[in-house]
Amino acid sequence: MDRRIALKNIGLSLGYIVATPTLLSIVQSCNDTNVVDWTPDFLTKGEGNVLLKLVDIILPKTDTPSASEVNVHVFIDKFTNEIMEVEQQNFLKMSMSKFINKALKDAGKEKAEDLTTEDLEPVLAAALKVSKDDEVANFKSINTYNEAIKNGETAELDDAISRFAFANNLRGMTIWGYKSSEYVGENVLAYLPIPGEYVGCGDLQELTKGKAWSI
Repeated sequence: MDRRIALKNIGLSLGYIVATPTLLSIVQSCNDTNVVDWTPDFLTKGEGNVLLKLVDIILPKTDTPSASEVNVHVFIDKFTNEIMEVEQQNFLKMSMSKFINKALKDAGKEKAEDLTTEDLEPVLAAALKVSKDDEVANFKSINTYNEAIKNGETAELDDAISRFAFANNLRGMTIWGYKSSEYVGENVLAYLPIPGEYVGCGDLQELTKGKAWSI
C-alpha cells in the first residue's frame, strides 16, 4: 500500500493524544537534531542504535522519508525520558533488553552497537507474528505482570511475550511519532495552520480528500 494512503487512514486510532507544552517542545526539538551526532537522553548508545534501525524497518523510506529521516527515534527517546512514568520506563527497558538479547544471540554478537538491520528485522518480524488468540493471551500476561509490579511484588514476564510487548509498543510509537513530525504533518496529512470555516458534519473525502488532520 502507498505510504501516504496508509498514513491518511491511521487517524487517531492509536490513542496517543497528548497535546501539552512538553510534548510540543519535544516535537520541535526533534526537528533540530542531527542524526549523525545524536546521543540518546534515556537509552544507552547501543539501545539508541537499535532504536534507530528498528524505526526504519517499521517505516522505511518510500515515497515519503523514512522514520529516522524525520527523527522518530529521537522523539521516542525524548518522550520516554520526559513524559513516561517510571513504571513505563522500566517496562520499556526490560522488554527492549530481552529483544536485544535475542538479536545478539541469533546474530552471534556481543554488543548492541554492532547489530545491523539484517540482524534485527527477523527478530522484529517474529515478535509481531502472533495469532489473535496469542495476542489476547500476551496482553493478559502483560497486564498481570504490570499489576504485580505496581503492587510491589516480584514478577517475571516470558521472554517471547516481552519481545512482543516491546515490538508492539514500538510499532505504535513509531507511527505516532511519524505522524507528529513536521514533514508528515504538513505534507502527508491534512494541514490547516489557520482555521477557516467550521464544518460540524461533513464528508471527509470532500473536506480533506480522506486525510486525517495533523493538528
